[in-house]
Amino acid sequence: MTQFPFKFFNKNPIGRDFVVGDIHGMFSLLESQLESLDFDPEADRVFSVGDLIDRGPESYRVLEFLDKPWFHAIKGNHEMMLIEAKHKKTNYRSWIQHNGGAWWEDIDPETQTQIRERLEELPVALEIVSDSGNIGVVHADVPVGQSWQEIIHNINNDEEIRDYIMWSRNRYKYIKLTGETVDVEGIDLVVMGHTPISKPLHINNLYYIDTGAFYYQSEDLGHLTLLQIHPELEVHQYPKSL
Repeated sequence: MTQFPFKFFNKNPIGRDFVVGDIHGMFSLLESQLESLDFDPEADRVFSVGDLIDRGPESYRVLEFLDKPWFHAIKGNHEMMLIEAKHKKTNYRSWIQHNGGAWWEDIDPETQTQIRERLEELPVALEIVSDSGNIGVVHADVPVGQSWQEIIHNINNDEEIRDYIMWSRNRYKYIKLTGETVDVEGIDLVVMGHTPISKPLHINNLYYIDTGAFYYQSEDLGHLTLLQIHPELEVHQYPKSL
């Protein structure tokens, strides 16, 4: 169980807040986008939906970003793959061979331990007070029929809920089939990643922002999305969509 399953952030009184989609080892892409936005590390903040690592060429930089005082992340399913790989050889082989974890074998054991310990400490959900309202952040999904407050209460003791919000695509699949969903009660907006999509999707009070940063050879993907949530709601993509 994570040590800190939920973390709350008060409103930023001096700068802007952004939520970034799945980075997947593309940290230079994030740096380029922040530079283009005149990001001020003394005032602005970035919140990550998770999946900082795997697939991209710079997963080894994860500690560098977790050490930045303006950068705040939650666990994604790829962080969980790394954590669980320590205990089961089958999990390790699956992660290394099929899910982008090959970079791990180039990291020295001491740094591996540091990375694993830092990832274990990450929460699985955030809430941020902003001028756009109260913003929830999870990696993958939120169950239909539970309010935000119920979800946050349950993640403290319910492993199934923690797994659901890190792995599920149920709600997104329903949206694709029907074009509709229901609000998550008790929160103004929930921002998620996990499912690569060609452009950010805002439906009801949900915002999907994984635009497949690593898949830069894809015709539809290959963008890193930052959703500015404070002081106003605005979408930024890098490289910019044509």
